[in-house]
Amino acid sequence: MPAETAYHDELGDYFAKNADTSPYNAHTDRPAMLALAGDVAGLKILDVGCGAGHYAAELLAGGAEVVGIDGSATLLSHARERLGNRAELRMHDAEKPLNFIDDSSFDGVVCALLLHHIADRPRLLGELRRVLRPGGWLLVSTTHPTADWRKFGGSYYADDWVDLPLAGGPLAIHYQRMPLETFLNELLAAGFTLERLIEPRPMPGLQELDETAYNKLHQAPCFLAVRLLRP
Repeated sequence: MPAETAYHDELGDYFAKNADTSPYNAHTDRPAMLALAGDVAGLKILDVGCGAGHYAAELLAGGAEVVGIDGSATLLSHARERLGNRAELRMHDAEKPLNFIDDSSFDGVVCALLLHHIADRPRLLGELRRVLRPGGWLLVSTTHPTADWRKFGGSYYADDWVDLPLAGGPLAIHYQRMPLETFLNELLAAGFTLERLIEPRPMPGLQELDETAYNKLHQAPCFLAVRLLRP
């Protein structure tokens, strides 16, 4: 995540703790993205916006080699606590080129709930295509355009930057909402081909833990996730 919108300080600490058990992260987006990844044994994977290392931990458990980057020192500190020396972690603003990564050096890239925080998405997507080997995959999840429309109102086609308060407190995340056509067309324009698109639902286990959240996430979409290939 870029430095300007990265989850710093108190926000980073909140996110790291919340992502452990959140209905949205732990029970909806993360399992959906890992299912899209499939068998990762022996693959070299770049985790862009790796946050507190939750996705990286699962990828490592599946037998992958993982490199994680994030723009937040707070989140990287949490990631190092979670992962130890099992993954290479690097502080990096995702708005800037990945100059430290060679061409065609990764089998897969995970970009979970990051893209809507990026101002120059075409440049980042071009970099991700460059560092992927031919035939490699890119997984991207983002806020669902319908969910943003319901929450913030106005036009469905709006592309304004919004602030989403967290748990009714003073903390908020800043991101750009976008319609589905913008999201998909930017990915295709970057040279990727779409293999699969899903609207993640929560895992069954959430029903016993938080039935209200489970029912809510089954009635209205919250996230959108895609698996793309680099030709």
